[in-house]
Amino acid sequence: MIPNMQDDLQQDFVLERLPSNTFRLLHDTKTVKGNIDNIQSVAQAVFFILHTERYAWLIHSWDYGVEVWDLIGTDTAYAIPEIERRIREALLQDDRITSVEDFVFTIEKKKVHTTFTVKTIFGALQADKEVEL
Repeated sequence: MIPNMQDDLQQDFVLERLPSNTFRLLHDTKTVKGNIDNIQSVAQAVFFILHTERYAWLIHSWDYGVEVWDLIGTDTAYAIPEIERRIREALLQDDRITSVEDFVFTIEKKKVHTTFTVKTIFGALQADKEVEL
């Protein structure tokens, strides 16, 4: 006979969001040292996600970063929707980010530059990414 474990599994759980307080990593020389929280910490996370190639570094999980190296040499008609999809997929891994919208693309020779809006639980911020084709 198998014991009935349903009563033990039906406990009340409370999900608690941890603070997003983190150290400021100086990727921007105009900022000061110290701790950051809320929208600033998300902006820093967006910067580092967009500047980390996915699957390239063993220190990061396979869910971290954005894949762009394999777009080198592709046509812009293929690359532009892929860049949008990959950026959205990479950033939505962070549970503080609710959506990535309003993509605007600029093409210069072999480079595609995109700007977009990242909506978070703390507010919206602007971000950009340049991909070399």
